Amino acid sequence: MKQFTQLTALSLALVAYLVAFAAAADDILISNFEGDDYGDWKVEGTAFGKAPATGTFEKQRPVSGFEGEGLVNTFLGGDTAKGKLTSPEFTIERKFINFLVGGGDHRGTTCVNLLVDGEQVYSITGNANEFLNWSSCDVEKFKGKKAQVVIVDDATGHWGHINVDQIVQSDTEATPKPVPAAAKGSFVCPSAKSKELKVTGKYLLIPVTNAKGRNACGPMVITVGDELAHNLAVDFPASEAEIDWWSYLDMSSYKGKTAKITACVTEEVLALMTFSNKIKHLVPLYEEKLRPQFHISQMRGWNNDPNGMVYHDGEWHFFWQCNPGGRNWNNMYWGHAVSPDLVHWTELDRAFRCHGNNAANKHPSMAVGKCFSGSAHVDKNNTAGWKTGKEDVLVVAFTDTSAGESLAYSNDRGRTWKYYEGNPVIKHSGRDPKLIWYEPGKHWVIAVYDQTKEEGRNIAIYTSKNLKEWTLESHIPGYFECAEIFELPVDGDKKNTKWVIFAADAKYAIGSFDGKKFTPDHEGKHQVHWGPYYASQCFSNTPDGRVIQVGWARIDMPNMPFNQTFSLPTNLTLHNTPDGVRMFAYPVKELNKLRKPKPVTVKDKVIDDALSFDAKDNLYDIVLTIKNTDATSVALKFGENQVVYDFEESKLDEMPCRNAEGEVTIRVLVDRSVYEVVGNTGECYKNMELKGGGEPLGKIEVLSEGGTATVKSLQIFEMNSSWKKK
Repeated sequence: MKQFTQLTALSLALVAYLVAFAAAADDILISNFEGDDYGDWKVEGTAFGKAPATGTFEKQRPVSGFEGEGLVNTFLGGDTAKGKLTSPEFTIERKFINFLVGGGDHRGTTCVNLLVDGEQVYSITGNANEFLNWSSCDVEKFKGKKAQVVIVDDATGHWGHINVDQIVQSDTEATPKPVPAAAKGSFVCPSAKSKELKVTGKYLLIPVTNAKGRNACGPMVITVGDELAHNLAVDFPASEAEIDWWSYLDMSSYKGKTAKITACVTEEVLALMTFSNKIKHLVPLYEEKLRPQFHISQMRGWNNDPNGMVYHDGEWHFFWQCNPGGRNWNNMYWGHAVSPDLVHWTELDRAFRCHGNNAANKHPSMAVGKCFSGSAHVDKNNTAGWKTGKEDVLVVAFTDTSAGESLAYSNDRGRTWKYYEGNPVIKHSGRDPKLIWYEPGKHWVIAVYDQTKEEGRNIAIYTSKNLKEWTLESHIPGYFECAEIFELPVDGDKKNTKWVIFAADAKYAIGSFDGKKFTPDHEGKHQVHWGPYYASQCFSNTPDGRVIQVGWARIDMPNMPFNQTFSLPTNLTLHNTPDGVRMFAYPVKELNKLRKPKPVTVKDKVIDDALSFDAKDNLYDIVLTIKNTDATSVALKFGENQVVYDFEESKLDEMPCRNAEGEVTIRVLVDRSVYEVVGNTGECYKNMELKGGGEPLGKIEVLSEGGTATVKSLQIFEMNSSWKKK
């Protein structure tokens, strides 16, 4: 009987094996790139060349992990080339599409995209190393549909390339291979130089050039013992004579230890790197010619999206995506500043570092990939259990490009941060999580940009009780990047509130939100923001319930040791209008404290041509109320710049803006390299580049066209700098 039972069990196991073997159909090769050319694949741009690569290119760290002799490698000629490689259309016949991928980790710009019926359903990047490892797309639900693989290289600079090989359809999901030790960490050029230095000061000082093409964008790795401290690319000059400014990296936690600096740099420039307790300025800080004087402005490098905006215990915390190594987009650390009043800011040490990659031992604030956008809040109820002292825990949710939506937390008022070991908490085809606390449900909400086959580009809503486990609740179609969601009273009535949702372009919808699903009150979107305004975010946990917004003002700052800026903080409100409920944006009242006394003041002055005033500075707050008689337009001119109100079109520049019985108010805040325009009490708002190269305006004028108008009131306030003591 026992022998029969064993035989039966063996027979059943054999049957199960045969069934499984029969179910696992042979793989279908899409491409292994072993030919003399790309065959039927469509080649665009210069990054892919005319044929597959056969390995490693000159000045590239050794490429490994590919199969056979051929692969896609867009390091052809370095990281500056761009292009796209698109497969012929094929039918999905298996459960998975597997492929080997390495190279850059730039989401959307160095990636392998899978299109089904012409719509993107997956996008996979490399992991910032030259080892090609297996990645898989689950496509079982798309069986029978037409698909294409698109390999994209639309990035330049550090890790601006992609490596791909062995694309197959399979019923078996590919298993990633162990990453060889030689492939871990960042790319270092074959001619890299190294030196060891004792950490004798808080900062490592790094020389930078603004010139392109002069040995710019060289990788640099800093280790202390076996710990990775920094891993980034720097726009290194070739010599001391070519230094445009000095950047810095925080090394305070390693004081007294020995750091090893390895960089793709000349011996002359490597020798110039030293430690210091002070940042090195070639021009006095905050006196640079294009430096904004009452906008938030980082000391060094590139900025883009505002991040992590939160109020906690007397401090407004403001973070931003930054590049410490140059004036162009790259790397993606998080800068950090605090303010007691939304006007005067103190820059702290950078909060988060990029490119920890697969390092077993790295700085606690270091992400796996790049630190893309995110938000912050205060975990007052200690829902995550991270509180270690009396201070409430500050929590940041952000996109780690090589992991997913990730968390970090601080127990010391944001001065130091720890990357959560359980990251990512959400993994999907999106980025830029906005974290809020939904009080009625006593739970957390993350609103985050997502991209799915069913919804296309959308905002996804997730919920959690403890910040660690998240549940997908709903999707809001039609939004791209940098989600924002908040509640506001209408006309200040706290018994009549609405929820507002928008994404990076700030075009918004008004509706209701039950903690899991947003329901709009109307079709389409409304608009209050104009100009080069993008990726805005609002402060969390404000002490007075205000919703205060700051956006990225995409304005170039040529030849400066910093680049780009931010909008002024604006107070968002909802109001009933003839068109329905609309959102208004108006600069926060705290900015008024920068106004100098004794403004130029005009009342009830009729003009049929021009009203002119001397302007010996370039820092002004101008408030003009015009009552029209028969003019077609009125212009407010300041130096080489002007804004125009068109009475016939009811527009302030391109922005719709009402005039009540011919009366309109225009406010313009002028700040050295940027100006901001507000219509009436905030029904339209924009920021623009200030022409004039940082020179005094010379003249401020009010001009009428086509007839007369009355200046009912005009105040021209000179403004103090928020950076300098009076």
